Amino acid sequence: MRTLARIVSGHRTAWAVLAATAVAVALLFTVLPQSEGDAAPPSGVPDTSQSAQVAELLTTFPSAETTVGILVFSHDGDRLDAADLTAVDERAAALAELATTPQAVRPQLSDDGTAAIVAVPLDATTVDADVAGTATSLRDAASADLPAGLDALLTGPIGFQDDIANAFAGADFRLLLVTVVVVAVLLIVTYRSPVLWIVPLAVVGAADALAGRVAAAVAEPLGIPLDASISGILSVLVFGAGTNYALLLVARYREELLLEPDRHRAMRTAVTSAGPAIAASGGTVALSLLTLLLASLTGNRALGLACAIGVGVAIVFALVALPAALVVCGRGLFWPFVPRASSSGRDRVSDGADATRTADATAGGAAHHAAPRRGFWDRLGRGVRRRPAVVAVASVAGIGVLCLGLSGYAVGLSQTDHLLGDPDSVTAQQVIDDSFSAGLTSRTTVIVPSTVADEATALASGTDGVDTATTGETEGGLTRVDLQLSAEPESDAAFATVERLRAGYADAGGGLADALVGGSDATAYDTKVAAQADIDLIAPIILAIVFAVLALLLRSLVAPVLLIASVLATFFASLGASTWLFQNVLGFPALDTAVTLYAFLFLVALGVDYNIFLTTRAREEGLVHGTREGMVRALASTGAVITSAGILLAAVFAVLGVLPVVALTQVGVIVCLGVLLDTLVVRTVLVPALVFLTGDAFWWPSRRPSVQPQAPQSPTRDASADASAATNRSR
Repeated sequence: MRTLARIVSGHRTAWAVLAATAVAVALLFTVLPQSEGDAAPPSGVPDTSQSAQVAELLTTFPSAETTVGILVFSHDGDRLDAADLTAVDERAAALAELATTPQAVRPQLSDDGTAAIVAVPLDATTVDADVAGTATSLRDAASADLPAGLDALLTGPIGFQDDIANAFAGADFRLLLVTVVVVAVLLIVTYRSPVLWIVPLAVVGAADALAGRVAAAVAEPLGIPLDASISGILSVLVFGAGTNYALLLVARYREELLLEPDRHRAMRTAVTSAGPAIAASGGTVALSLLTLLLASLTGNRALGLACAIGVGVAIVFALVALPAALVVCGRGLFWPFVPRASSSGRDRVSDGADATRTADATAGGAAHHAAPRRGFWDRLGRGVRRRPAVVAVASVAGIGVLCLGLSGYAVGLSQTDHLLGDPDSVTAQQVIDDSFSAGLTSRTTVIVPSTVADEATALASGTDGVDTATTGETEGGLTRVDLQLSAEPESDAAFATVERLRAGYADAGGGLADALVGGSDATAYDTKVAAQADIDLIAPIILAIVFAVLALLLRSLVAPVLLIASVLATFFASLGASTWLFQNVLGFPALDTAVTLYAFLFLVALGVDYNIFLTTRAREEGLVHGTREGMVRALASTGAVITSAGILLAAVFAVLGVLPVVALTQVGVIVCLGVLLDTLVVRTVLVPALVFLTGDAFWWPSRRPSVQPQAPQSPTRDASADASAATNRSR
């Protein structure tokens, strides 16, 4: 780290670093292709799942080349009159011209006469090549010259796919715009400068743009698709993490500028001191993300790969490009509150103390810091120190109350619950639920040996939750049985029917035991099962990685246990609070299948970030002032900047709510609440209380130096006196 610090802070080398960074970024943008991820990628369920096997087998059947567009006609819930029915017949004739089998396009009227459905067979290859164009053609043909009050809505696979694509249309630009505005405002408020915010924002923005290109270039040859939701989370994570690292580096740089007249030396010390913590925290996040490569769901692997690359790029820009840019721009960036070195700082530098302080910090010793000011964070730290047990019990009790929301925890959204608002596909599905069978638009397919096709059809017909079962086409000794379920697509009731079908065929034995149940509901069910399996596999690995990083960084076995426990408490509390909020305020009946894993990953990895920044500073201060006084000083020194970083990160994740996708909104809300809870409660009072309660045992088995107990520092004590006392103790 010392070598890197010298290079990025040197009088000439800083300019060279900036130039080299600009050239490297320009070359990479020229060489790497721009990502064009799918708005709605394949399900990504494991190949061993029944739904994946059915999907693969269906490609050999003749019907694999066809799909269907479903149009729903309704008149505000009223019965369709003669004019409406005539118009529906006319629109069906127009839609038949688009169909692969025109004779099959016939309106189906509901029993209550309030709605009509027209199913339009289409060529699957043509639809896949242009879903938006196909959807537009169907809507135009269905809605032309309709009587007043009669609506034509597109739903089914094509309708939902098109609405999902529309939900992500312009997503990159909207996310980027809102994120930039949020980050800019918070940086201006934090730095209290109309100039300084431009540099970190420009550096992080370049890192974000480059991370997307690099992630796409790496993912493509690995066969991992990056969809729009992954790109959105990647952008938010890079901006959030990158800006956090920038805040911490700038804060340490400003602290050094108050002691050091030479800004190059100040930056060298800042990078040497803050760099290891930034690298360790970022490395923890990146390693945690890489564990997702072990997941069975393609979407989880895509998120892990892309975001790990993004965090890596953010670390490089924060430790290379940002320090060089800050040094080149000079102290004037902090205008109007330009930090100037005090006379005591100049005296200390002239005595060569700066070199000693930098060497000590690099070698794991204590940096000689000025006594912290008696501000809010110093008073808070000393208040917690006086009553650590009371503070710890109160904090744990508050977290426990939030965890009570987990009593309503549920996973799995129906097809109509995935999108916010009222897109056509959702509205049309609601009409179908009211007037037809809720499962009319979903496909459930059973593949069985042809020798037991009739028995398989009969068993399905007698299964609770199945409306109809029809023997279909045969290919290669296999026969498909097409089912219509009574439950809403992708609902718990539909999943229960899929389970009953699979259990029924397995229990029947013989050739029926070879039956495979697939289709859209089965795929959603297999996705839910795989998501839970991924959590069970990956969560312990992430915790092990975090423990290892903390143990190596802090040279302790007790500290990692307490810090991980605090982070887990934050996760469960934020999940509980969010569950209550979703169900009682926002109207979400459950969490999307991927949300719990994503929230766990981000809250554990990012939550440990702030604990790393706090405890590494506490360890540094504790080598001179003792464990308890060191924690007070660490909280006083880092409280403001870590709180600013946490608020900024929470706000950036909340930006995910600008997209009308429930899963992203849920991830944004959970992480936002979790980061705020971690920043304002756990890291601020609970962790310091635990340190005050355990004392030197917090660092066990590290051998702590013998330090004489110190009275609280006077706020008037200057930096030279503090440094002198520290020097005398070291002798």
